[in-house]
Amino acid sequence: MNETVGKPVDRVDGKLKVTGGATYAAEFNLKNMVHAVAVTSNITKGRIKNINTSMAEKSPGVVGVMTYKNSMQLHSPQSSDPSGGKFAEKDLLPLQNDRVFYDGQIIALVMAETFEEAEYASTLLKVDYQAEEPIFDLEKNLAKAYKPEKASTGSETQVSRGNADHALQSAAVKMEETYTTPVYHHNAMEPHATVALWQGETVTIYDATQSVAGTKTLMASMLGVPKEKIRVIAYYIGGGFGSKGFSWPNTVLAAMAAKQVGRPVKLVLKRQQNFTTAGRRSQTIQKVSLGTDQAGKFSAIKHDSTVESSFVDEFVETAGVATPMIYSSPNVDVSHKLVRLNKVTPCPMRAPGEAPGTYALEVAMDELSYKLKMDPIQLRTVNYAEKDEDKKKDFSSKYLKECYQKGADLIGWSKRNPEPRSMKEGKYLVGYGMATATYPANRSASSAKAVLFADGHVEIMCATQDIGTGTYTIMTQTAADALSLPIEKVKVKLGDSEYPKGANSGGSQVTASVGPAIRAASLGLVSKLKKMAVADAKSPLHGQKEDDLVAENGHIVIRTKRETGDAYTDILSRQGLQDLRSQAATKVSTRQQTESNPATAGSSEAEIEEESKGNPFVQVDEKTDRKPFSFHSFGAQFVKVLVDPDLGMVHVDKAVAVMDVGTIMNEKTAKNQIMGGMIFGIGMALMEETNYDPNRGRPVTKDLANYLVPVHADMPEFQIEFINKPDMLISPIGARGIGEIGITGITAAVNNAIYHATGKRVRELPVTPDKLL
Repeated sequence: MNETVGKPVDRVDGKLKVTGGATYAAEFNLKNMVHAVAVTSNITKGRIKNINTSMAEKSPGVVGVMTYKNSMQLHSPQSSDPSGGKFAEKDLLPLQNDRVFYDGQIIALVMAETFEEAEYASTLLKVDYQAEEPIFDLEKNLAKAYKPEKASTGSETQVSRGNADHALQSAAVKMEETYTTPVYHHNAMEPHATVALWQGETVTIYDATQSVAGTKTLMASMLGVPKEKIRVIAYYIGGGFGSKGFSWPNTVLAAMAAKQVGRPVKLVLKRQQNFTTAGRRSQTIQKVSLGTDQAGKFSAIKHDSTVESSFVDEFVETAGVATPMIYSSPNVDVSHKLVRLNKVTPCPMRAPGEAPGTYALEVAMDELSYKLKMDPIQLRTVNYAEKDEDKKKDFSSKYLKECYQKGADLIGWSKRNPEPRSMKEGKYLVGYGMATATYPANRSASSAKAVLFADGHVEIMCATQDIGTGTYTIMTQTAADALSLPIEKVKVKLGDSEYPKGANSGGSQVTASVGPAIRAASLGLVSKLKKMAVADAKSPLHGQKEDDLVAENGHIVIRTKRETGDAYTDILSRQGLQDLRSQAATKVSTRQQTESNPATAGSSEAEIEEESKGNPFVQVDEKTDRKPFSFHSFGAQFVKVLVDPDLGMVHVDKAVAVMDVGTIMNEKTAKNQIMGGMIFGIGMALMEETNYDPNRGRPVTKDLANYLVPVHADMPEFQIEFINKPDMLISPIGARGIGEIGITGITAAVNNAIYHATGKRVRELPVTPDKLL
């Protein structure tokens, strides 16, 4: 039977999505449901002196109004790790007191029979504030910056080897510049939304989340309810990009409101509220200093970043996170400083750290190449890192040089005249730019269950989720190949916390984490079928050695005599079984390189772990020694731009990406993911930014009419290729995550191409036409 992994298989959930059959969080319309609308503050800092709810409560259809005066008391979250459930603002649990820390903070919830009634009543609240002087401008408050000890993502914030300052002083060639990026917002198509239903002491939460397992744990701790009494469902998510990796007030507020009114409650944030109360990417100010000899070999790299956080939690946009390992240098210094502001807390946004960080570093590399009069690819090759010099480890796999070469060929780099503003097509200035892409190859513990039914179809269950990336499809391919079944015979079930615990959708880790667990559970099922056939006197395989048997197209057959076999359905039928089950837990992490804690005795996870002790596919995976290796993916981004010299308008004409990301599980979804990241990065480079009122600190960019994102008319010709060499150290499937690497490097490549076209270097994103005129 032909294997499906790697093939451009159509999305298995595609038909459901285009026909409206895929149900998203806000689309669960439960019986007797109440609609809730959030009311937000209109001061930036202070206290609420009084909220008068009387007019709202008398408004037609209103069921209740919830404020800090009458809401249920919450418990402090027990975890700060997204995989265990991370509430985005640990010091601002919703509706627990009268404090206001930023403009747009949720201060009340109005519940009514219809959305329209709740929306109208929300305008009737009368709020009196005691305003205080806020701090909301990063550049005006740099004196208040401090050095955080560690990032919530686990990344180091202060890294040093050698003596970069001393090496810079004696460097033959030096380059030092400052680069800035604005605040960015995620703007997933699906807004944050939650439906909550209490049935006695049990609560079911339909949520737009990137972690059903983490949200279950978090809600249990915040609501003071045993974990087994919480169920979180997210069958489909309309994008998250990190904003749904942390839990924001809407999730717990819906559960609080449902408890208060004794009915199911739906809460959907407005697009404007997604700008003020659901995270963002921090503004960054990055100073990059590079020192080399005359041949371009690094003697020193410094990358100093100042970013922002809030007064209610600490999140660090680790812009320098990739700098210590991406190039070879004996002296490296990376530092991060934080300034607390009266704004909603930043949170992960597609490639947090790497996206803005590779922009600054890779533009600095381009500037250095011109100073050295050296080709930008040659400069990167001269400083190629054969190993991770920061961790002093070999890379598990690295083919970056191949990426450079293939990308250069595809973009036509050899035709590039290195002199800025020297190339034209008609009236347009032509520019070529390139940059390195990189992102960590993450993996964490995951579990899965495989169930073979009497009719021959198999169901796979895992409490991970598909946030729109194609997880349903590639996991179906993974299971189908392991079981030697056609895709049509395999149904993958995700997005329900009742299933075996899976990885959260963050850090590009789901494929590398969940894939091996599903593979092991599926192969475990095949092993059970072999044992049953060999032991069954009525089976044509009776008495055969298990090692001599293989799975083939829904049968167990003899490896050297494939016409002799036993169908899965016949094996079950003779035993009188309606189904056969196999479970597997792969407790592997590339982040901590240590085993996770054992499951609670008597729990379903403990049962899976016990079964996994006898699964040879789990054991081989877990016993692989990964500690000597550093796990990263790499790639090369190449761009051709056309610039109108009269108007300053930039059009990306062609974009090429060549990625080294291990095994490609599905060519179509993989290219889709890389292309999506590239489009994200083009938006960062040319148009995206959130602006704030300089007097009040309130976002004035608060909808998609003003927050510009790339549309079809902005699209270049894309050419995306993969090295497609398995990384067998990260897992038996050899795949590394691809959801985020596509956004890294591309912003710098666009910026570098604009400089090549115009001769004008813009170091403040976005590169809008006014900055080129």
